[in-house]
Amino acid sequence: MISSAQSFSFRLIRLQRSWFRAVATVLLACCATAGAAQQTAAIASAHPLASAAGHDTLKRGGNAFDAAVAVAAALAVVEPYSSGLGGGGFFLMHRATDGREIMVDARETAPAAVAREHYFDSSGRPLSGASTRGGTAAAIPGIPAALAHMAQRYGRLPLGDSLAPAVRYARGGFAVDARYARIASLREHFLQDNAKTAKAFLDHGRAPASGFLLRQPELASTLELIAREGRNGFYAGHVAQALVAAVNAAGGAWRAADLEHYRIVEREPVRFTYRGATITAAALPSAGGIALAQSLGMLERFEMSDVSRPDTAHLVIEALRRAFQDRALYLGDSDFVSVPVARLIGRDYTKQLAATIDPAAAARSDAIEGERTLSGNTTHFSVIDAEGNRVAATLSINGLFGAGIVAAGTGVLLNNEMDDFTLHPAVPNLYGLRGGVANAIAPGKRPLSSMTPTFVEDDKGVLILGAPGGSRIISQVLLTVLEYLRSPSVDLQRLVAMPRYHHQYWPDRVEIEPEGFTLEWRAALTARGHQIHMVNRQWGNMQAVFRSKITGEAQAASDPRGTDVGGY
Repeated sequence: MISSAQSFSFRLIRLQRSWFRAVATVLLACCATAGAAQQTAAIASAHPLASAAGHDTLKRGGNAFDAAVAVAAALAVVEPYSSGLGGGGFFLMHRATDGREIMVDARETAPAAVAREHYFDSSGRPLSGASTRGGTAAAIPGIPAALAHMAQRYGRLPLGDSLAPAVRYARGGFAVDARYARIASLREHFLQDNAKTAKAFLDHGRAPASGFLLRQPELASTLELIAREGRNGFYAGHVAQALVAAVNAAGGAWRAADLEHYRIVEREPVRFTYRGATITAAALPSAGGIALAQSLGMLERFEMSDVSRPDTAHLVIEALRRAFQDRALYLGDSDFVSVPVARLIGRDYTKQLAATIDPAAAARSDAIEGERTLSGNTTHFSVIDAEGNRVAATLSINGLFGAGIVAAGTGVLLNNEMDDFTLHPAVPNLYGLRGGVANAIAPGKRPLSSMTPTFVEDDKGVLILGAPGGSRIISQVLLTVLEYLRSPSVDLQRLVAMPRYHHQYWPDRVEIEPEGFTLEWRAALTARGHQIHMVNRQWGNMQAVFRSKITGEAQAASDPRGTDVGGY
């Protein structure tokens, strides 16, 4: 049940999102190059100040990659509970001049000195909180390296130009919105546990009210150092020393070499077709692209209607059940384990999976265990510029406010992404996901992720999308892609606002949002054997951009939910 106070908060958030959508559309509709009046640019992000930072970068002659740097850095300031310099993520990129598509993998890595005793007691029982708070929860960040890499290799502007808006927001401050106030209140006791963290994000030790001016001068100085020195401004010198000291004081085992040796990796995305559309999505260590390809490969075997109809929802749920089972069985960092990606997303295998789906009845997750064999909190933004360069980026520090550690003198809040590794097959992570040995912790390894930045291209145009939400990211993207491809016209706002349901193999239940599903709908799914679990609040914060191939017009849409705390 939602209290009146919560309902009021949701109304405030929706009003803010409506204002943001208007700002994003109006500001960016006029971004066209001379002689190409039909080409427009658009940005959708989780905060209007981040979108404004990207827009300013485009106005100053930057391209979509410069704008992505600006947006990511700005989000690190204004949305610190979701992403930041102390986190990681994936940047899915398309370069218009040659059509090259690449994924910049800025996922965090496990420190070299990671050990089993950091997470288990002498009896082999998991230590409570070891992977979610404090020094043992923090992995080596990747975002600063990605910002420097993208600016140098793909951008047009100096790194400092793209980081300038974020520096302004951090040093001059910004008025926190109702969303920040609500999340800070939710995590108030967690933030109070660390004096530096409390000082950085609270108002005299308490969650700030909406409108409070939050200044982060130390973070501004770190951003300025990165602007001057590139990656070395973060991974070497006094910032690196402060990060190591803070993590180790909180029980971790970082070394200066962990930061010095961190590298982003450029990876080939997952590419496949579905009913005439070309889809490009994140590659390992994201499980998202593989799960999306598998789910759509299975669903291609069935007649599909509106995803909100019970008969279609049943098929989508069964596809997700099987894709998430494969996630647990086979997926991990492909630099460390052999993952048969081509086989997993191949038509023969997805046909085999589809054959196990009964259109009239739900499977039981424990009953499909081993029935087939094989060989061998977060944020998202979408950008397209006037030339057609595009970026879909999903970034994270994992849980709300990450590990709760701010390194002295840096303003950098560290992630708790070590929880995305599999500690033990029977031990779920924050999002209820179980995994296997392919995702076990190892020095230098990158944890499996559900982040799913995605491009969809068909006769209508190009859709750029993604969302936060932990394991529910994949189902959000899947539902949106299915509905986009089914519809002859594009109502972008409707797509990002659709009611959501989710299945992730374990626990064996269908999660639904509290709004948008009738008693009749639930009864129809229950009759097929599904266990329905209503979550107490909506989830996700999808950010989507679409450019029409017919008119050249670009549009942006932000999720009216504007929240990413339902799964925490």
